[in-house]
Amino acid sequence: MLTARRLFVAFFALFFAVVLADHIFPPPLERAGGLSALVTDREGKPLRAFATPDGRWRFAGDLDKIDPEFVDALLRVEDKRFYDHRGTDWAGLSRALVDSVMAGRVVSGGSTLTMQTARMLEPRPRNMGSKLVEIARAWQLERRLSKDEILSLYLSLTPYGGNLEGVRAASWSYFGHEADKLSNDEIALLIALPQSPEARRPDRHQKAAERARNWVSEKLNRYGVFTEGDVEDVATLPVPGRRRDFPDRAWHGTAKALSEGPREDVRSTLDGALQAEVERIALTRAEAEGEDVQVSVLVVHVPTRAVRAIAGSASRDRKGGWLDLTAQARSPGSTLKPFIYAMAFDDGTAAPDTRVADLPTRFASYQPENFDRMFRGDVRVSDALQHSLNIPAVAMLDRVGPERFAAQLASVGARPRISGGADHEAGLAIALGGAGLTARELAILYAALGDEGVAKPLVWRADEEAGNYAANGKRLVSGESADEVLEILRKTPTPEGRMPGSLTAHAPQIAFKTGTSYGFRDAWAAGVSGQHVIVVWVGRADGAPRPGKTGHDTALPILFEIADRAAQHLQDEGEATMRLTSEKRLRSQGAMKALQKTGPPQILFPPQSAELWAGPVNGRDARGFVLAGRGEGKLSWYIDGMPCDTDDAGAPVWKPEQAGFYTVTAVDAAGRTSRVRVRVLTGPA
Repeated sequence: MLTARRLFVAFFALFFAVVLADHIFPPPLERAGGLSALVTDREGKPLRAFATPDGRWRFAGDLDKIDPEFVDALLRVEDKRFYDHRGTDWAGLSRALVDSVMAGRVVSGGSTLTMQTARMLEPRPRNMGSKLVEIARAWQLERRLSKDEILSLYLSLTPYGGNLEGVRAASWSYFGHEADKLSNDEIALLIALPQSPEARRPDRHQKAAERARNWVSEKLNRYGVFTEGDVEDVATLPVPGRRRDFPDRAWHGTAKALSEGPREDVRSTLDGALQAEVERIALTRAEAEGEDVQVSVLVVHVPTRAVRAIAGSASRDRKGGWLDLTAQARSPGSTLKPFIYAMAFDDGTAAPDTRVADLPTRFASYQPENFDRMFRGDVRVSDALQHSLNIPAVAMLDRVGPERFAAQLASVGARPRISGGADHEAGLAIALGGAGLTARELAILYAALGDEGVAKPLVWRADEEAGNYAANGKRLVSGESADEVLEILRKTPTPEGRMPGSLTAHAPQIAFKTGTSYGFRDAWAAGVSGQHVIVVWVGRADGAPRPGKTGHDTALPILFEIADRAAQHLQDEGEATMRLTSEKRLRSQGAMKALQKTGPPQILFPPQSAELWAGPVNGRDARGFVLAGRGEGKLSWYIDGMPCDTDDAGAPVWKPEQAGFYTVTAVDAAGRTSRVRVRVLTGPA
């Protein structure tokens, strides 16, 4: 009885000691916290990879991003009973010990993947004492983590030579692609390298890596994973002889997307194809302007405020190129004038046809001049804005109130940096660029013009788009005033050699404003083009003047070129979505061959280039337009790429919310499209 009691006490004491030790000395999981991150575009295509703070490449071993055939092969070679043991495979460990004793050397360590993970978390000399620590640590890991979490941790930490750790980092560096789809030779090599990572590095010891890969391939054949043919094929393929560069595009945009949340793999809002074109255009234009010149560009999707493309600079190889110039506060020149007039419209102190004086005027101690130092007498507000006259803009700001104007901009996330410090009051000079703003802040303001006067923050991560679209935002100006300003800006004289969009088939209708800061230090162009806002800045990163270089001459042509590209990408994006939807429906119906014999659908209403009245008729609101067409099967209708609403009978009914130009598209069951471009007019009947 006494012996049993002692045994019980001893067992309880041992159990308590183990639990206490486990609590006091937990496994150092924090050492796996420093991870690399991969930022992709909105479609999941890689843009840029970020190393860990200590310069290592170590991506999270996400099982969803790793080929399951590789995982299966790994378990067959390294730990067949991984999902059955509790950290230590005692049968395998005993067998390894016997084999090593009989061979007179270490043949196999008998370590499980959990034990190997413990060793990578806490490296120790390879001896019997370390093995006992690994067994204890493995037990601790199994208590805290699931099997898949342990496997994921192992796949993150596995050494592959140099500063490469983890399967995904090795796949990117040696094969140039993600580890989600691996060939047989790649699987065999990735299993072989961690067993002796430095001695088998393909970039330094290609023959050793090849021998090890072929040996693993033969082993996988014995386990029934590879066939004899697979082994023969693997042996004929070369081993990569060098390390590849990790993805390194969209430098500034990817850095911003990564900084917006946890340091992990991120799907950004960037459109990879449009991003490439914006970068090319920015560099080409900067090179044409001179060796010290930089160009920065921002393209924002208005409905979601998602940043679709960004060139923080034309190139990091040019002066100041490492700076993200879209985040640097600069004098915005005349780009704030549209918002002065919009607030005046809201107040009822002015309208587009209001006459204002463009004559020499002194406001207390401030006497502005027009850019060309000429005066035009009485002019309409619309003309004053289109021709960027300074004196009428300052007079209108005097009515609105400069302090109120600055406060209203700041309330929506575009705080003007007033010269003289934070306590310095805003003055009338803010109308002509006397306060600093960034390109990102200008994008917020111009996107508000394109969204009925409602401002929202920019988003950089794709998973935030839907939430931002549904968010209420903050009112900058009324929807009516925003529309009136946009209509004025659409009629602004276009760059030389560019026909107005209203006279050009399928050309984007661009409402734009240019700006040139004092001393020609900053050249701007900002505008709303369809569903995009585009902001362009041209200048020197050090703020040095460029005499004679204006926003109209240098930045505006860039805006128009990018607007054309952005419109095409938006159209392609919408058509791709429509085509995929239609093709999916078609495959389920099994009617592809029959439909291939007919032509695209025909749009009967509205006709091409029609002007449609959407305003009130006889005092009553319009009920909308019923779209009509004929083609094979039921037609699907889209307005600017967005599905059209239907009535109770299923007929497509379009109710335009505002005046402007629209593209109406009909898609038949085969995914073939027809489109017309129409103009919608609204106003009092």
